Amino acid sequence: MEEQPLGRGQKVLRLGAIGLVVAGIAAGFAWVGGWLTPGRLTQARVIDGFEAANGRHAGFRRNHAKGVCATGWFDSSGAGQRFSKATLLAPGRVPVVARFAFAGGMPFIADAPGLVRSLAIQFKPVQGEEWRTAMIDIPLFPFADVDAFYAQMVAATPDPATGKPDPRKMKAFAAAHPDFVAAGAVIGKRATSSGFANSTYNGLNTFLFVDRDGRQVPVRWSAVAVQPFAPAGAQDRADRNYLFDGLIADAARQPLQWKMVATIGDAGDAVSPNVAWPDARQRVELGTVTLDRLASEDGGSCTDINFDPTVLPSGITTSADAIPSARSAAYARSFLLRERERAAKPPSAVTETEVRQGGKS
Repeated sequence: MEEQPLGRGQKVLRLGAIGLVVAGIAAGFAWVGGWLTPGRLTQARVIDGFEAANGRHAGFRRNHAKGVCATGWFDSSGAGQRFSKATLLAPGRVPVVARFAFAGGMPFIADAPGLVRSLAIQFKPVQGEEWRTAMIDIPLFPFADVDAFYAQMVAATPDPATGKPDPRKMKAFAAAHPDFVAAGAVIGKRATSSGFANSTYNGLNTFLFVDRDGRQVPVRWSAVAVQPFAPAGAQDRADRNYLFDGLIADAARQPLQWKMVATIGDAGDAVSPNVAWPDARQRVELGTVTLDRLASEDGGSCTDINFDPTVLPSGITTSADAIPSARSAAYARSFLLRERERAAKPPSAVTETEVRQGGKS
């Protein structure tokens, strides 16, 4: 059947839906020092804005607020050595600390299939330089630059009278940013899996691998689930933590694994994270991440880790994509705030008792 063109009302609704999809990841890409001039946007104003949108939750991360810790190891295949001199990419095993979470600043939000999921990993060799990466389960970032992101955040601010974004503002933003609409269409078509364990997580940003001769290649990486994909099912409204409980149960049955895959770009490929690279680009399997133990953030191994994406070993460096630097600054600010508030922090949504009992507490 031939697809019918969307009416004006349908277009507005679709734009609103795209805005909701990306709203959950917005806090992780805040502008702080260096992104915009202090007169236009300060770090304090950004934090105030996030707290106005999500509420103030003392002791929690300002983004990716609801999560659990995990530990395990990375078995490197050695295949990455062709492109990078990073010692942790040599054949062998490296311990890792990881964190599963939802994007957004609400630590007690009820689990839902449409929430953006994240996997952050710290690779920390016993002797050597560590690597930290933060990945989410969407295929690309829907903004070309920070100015577009800020404009969309303003347009999507809920109207006090309705509690929802003003469709006219969203329509105006979309008209001025057709690349946002194109990226949102790609994101909207993604297949959402049934849980954290069988989700694939993407780094989104462009980095550079550097070999022993100083040659550089652009790279994007992903954690591709070994667990078989199953589509998202009905939400368990009786269990506010049902996706986390599913993850806990999955990990109790067997260790969970992801293949770390690097996509090697060409020199002319887009650095902007809202543009996908061609499917024909070479993919290199760097090794396998295995996570076999979960813990609540209430004292878990990931609690005091700031998953700053610019913490990189020699052999991996940032590119002209400036978003990782902005995330670094935002994460640092969030870390300092929650450390100061440690004494006031209530128990996390997913408690240690819940983890020990294999799911529902």
